[in-house]
Amino acid sequence: MFENIFKEGIVVNWMKDRIAKSKIDKYYKLTSEALGIARKAVVKNKVEEGEEIFLMVSSYLSDAMHFKKEGRLVDAYGALNYAHGWLDCGARLRIYRVSDNRLFTV
Repeated sequence: MFENIFKEGIVVNWMKDRIAKSKIDKYYKLTSEALGIARKAVVKNKVEEGEEIFLMVSSYLSDAMHFKKEGRLVDAYGALNYAHGWLDCGARLRIYRVSDNRLFTV
């Protein structure tokens, strides 16, 4: 089964069905919720930095849905991880004030 896994194209085809669409939907909803909270909690002198983060998060969320529609579930999941990583980074750098440890690494 695994002897052909590293041949060109095989890895993607083998993995694309390994992430459930429901998992993509769950993390899309979670990241969108976190984005909404972060947008309302930007520190006054960090607005520009916050907007830059929110643009990146929104772009990755959009990419995730595009990949999901194409059936590229691994790519969709990766985009969601990047999106949430940007949000966590902003929280750790105190670009916005958040305290919900369910949504942020705080």
